[in-house]
Amino acid sequence: MTPQARLSAAIEIIETIEAQRAPAAKALKDWGTAHRFAGSGDRAAIAGLVWDVLRRRASSAWIMNDDTARGRALGMLKRERGLAVDAIAALCDGGRYAQEPLSEAERAALATRTTDAAPPPVAGDYPDWLDPYLAQVFGEDRVAEAAGMASRAPLDLRVNTLKGKREKVLAALTHLGARETPWSPLGLRIELGADARNPGIHAEESFIKGAIEVQDEGSQLAALLAAAKSGEQVIDLCAGAGGKTLALAASMQGKGRLIATDRDKRQLAPIHERLSRGGVHNAEVRSPRGEEEPLADIKASADLVVIDAPCTGTGTWRRNPDAKWRMRPGALEIRLKDQAEVLDRAVRLVKVGGRIAYITCSVLPPENGEQVRAFLGRHAGFSIVAPDQTAAALGDKATAFAGAALRSPEGWLMTPRRTGTDGFFVSILRRER
Repeated sequence: MTPQARLSAAIEIIETIEAQRAPAAKALKDWGTAHRFAGSGDRAAIAGLVWDVLRRRASSAWIMNDDTARGRALGMLKRERGLAVDAIAALCDGGRYAQEPLSEAERAALATRTTDAAPPPVAGDYPDWLDPYLAQVFGEDRVAEAAGMASRAPLDLRVNTLKGKREKVLAALTHLGARETPWSPLGLRIELGADARNPGIHAEESFIKGAIEVQDEGSQLAALLAAAKSGEQVIDLCAGAGGKTLALAASMQGKGRLIATDRDKRQLAPIHERLSRGGVHNAEVRSPRGEEEPLADIKASADLVVIDAPCTGTGTWRRNPDAKWRMRPGALEIRLKDQAEVLDRAVRLVKVGGRIAYITCSVLPPENGEQVRAFLGRHAGFSIVAPDQTAAALGDKATAFAGAALRSPEGWLMTPRRTGTDGFFVSILRRER
């Protein structure tokens, strides 16, 4: 396919997403199924265009003064890809499978309009209703922080220390351009270009043998800040597919008791194969059965309960840019109730002197610091472990991390702009009595 045809295909898919309110991933998959002539390179390039339009949806429409799929796509080419007017015009030459030539109004908009006078939600590419929340946590920096959350995410990997060492795995992945992550002592990073194809990590020997897992560096750091220790009893209360469960097992050096569970047993489906591949032998997976409590036998005995809490996912907008435009205020209210419920559930599991690690992939204060303060108001026997103390788990990176991440009395907030990771909040709570 020509670059012109790829752009037209991307605009067609964006129109489908809008008309059918379809998730972008599904729309892309459906388009590929219906257009089997498109090669993997074509599909990757088209997907890159679609994701970039979704990342910059509001600002691109502002630049063009045109909130259509075409308008947003053209604005994105200037805003995100940095193309000059003539380069954009060359992609719209009116030829076969190409978009119609630029109008005079479109040329003028591309040449002159910027986001300098745009309101924060437009300049930062996020829904209007979220502006008060982002202003609360970031203040005047919210546009810059949101722009970071609209950037492309790299592919981050975690080296499984139960199966390998970072330097050896790094050497095995040099052909993919892998390099060490800046914060996590276990992380590797592969930067992906706008039109990059999937590097096929799942076919790499290191992955097949369990020496690496795909995991954002922020998620790796959250697991490290939880500071699970060898020989402890650790419960992963919202284990999902098992990413943090695997990281906790490595922190425990495979020793101790690790229990993974989740309210939604469907989310647990991949965990069994991942634990097996990763060489984890001290983990027990407990799937819920009806109304039965899978942890009924655990009473105030856990050294650590890790809560990777259900949340709005605002911290993962780099990877799910369409999610922010589909998110509604009601979703936040539901998540707040879910978080309070799982926090309260953890209370009876953790022993005196034990910890609860409360983690979200959100940047919104109601889900983070406010949720922690509400918990402390309900449970007087708990206190917050000082953030500086929790950062010590990062070893020689602790001081630099403390200078980059956003510290609050309740914990740490990582963001793409500050730490180059997804957005993660981590608070460690200790049971005093």
